[in-house]
Amino acid sequence: MSASSFINALRRFLAIRGPVQHLRSDRGTNFIGACGELQINTEDTEIKNFMLDRGCTWSFNAPHSSHMGGAWERMVGIARRILDGLLLKESATRLTHEVLTTLMAEVMAIMNSRPLTPISTDAEMPQVLSPAMLLTQKASVAPAPPGDFKIDHLHKSQWRQVQSLADCFWKRWRQEYLATLQPRRKWTEVRPNLQEGDVVLFKDCQVKRNEWPVGLITKTMPSSDNRVRKVMVKTAKQGTVKEYLRPINELVVLLPNVNN
Repeated sequence: MSASSFINALRRFLAIRGPVQHLRSDRGTNFIGACGELQINTEDTEIKNFMLDRGCTWSFNAPHSSHMGGAWERMVGIARRILDGLLLKESATRLTHEVLTTLMAEVMAIMNSRPLTPISTDAEMPQVLSPAMLLTQKASVAPAPPGDFKIDHLHKSQWRQVQSLADCFWKRWRQEYLATLQPRRKWTEVRPNLQEGDVVLFKDCQVKRNEWPVGLITKTMPSSDNRVRKVMVKTAKQGTVKEYLRPINELVVLLPNVNN
């Protein structure tokens, strides 16, 4: 992107999302160029005060230190790899601007629906905080259209083409994002057992797009060696509470119960 393109992108973002208090980025040439175009010198005290007066600051990471943006670089990296894999396919190379724009909106919805941490203090109805909840002030996300969209739908109507690509992105995104929450290491040391009151995320391959089933462990079932390998999990969906028996390898701990 050129500096001009970035300024337009920033203006679109501000027009949709409203004023921003803090911008944080790496030192991409387009970001530096945009600062030059907008006459923003982040090292200049007067400019800093000017932006502060308007409730906005812009911080750059140090040069050659992309790891300092780990909070967002990991998400960007995963999305970029998946999109490269999808759009490099011959069947997906000819996307119209409308299809590509709609696909990126679906990608944004998928990424922003990921769980961050529970926020509810009601143990009976655990609620999960997501980026979308912070951005839209709504607890629910737009559900995926009904139907099963296969790869051969790429050659049908444009909206089916978008949904087929979005479903492909969802499947790969979910697998790669979950891997960042549940690192696999060789069991050379004793690890804490799951316990009652832990808030967990289900690794359910059958869930629909943008759904992240979260539950509360209500009962643990230790084996003869006192290691917990299966638990009862309570979950709520659309006001209906259900309990399921699940092995621990199908669960990702989001918030451990520190009271026990």
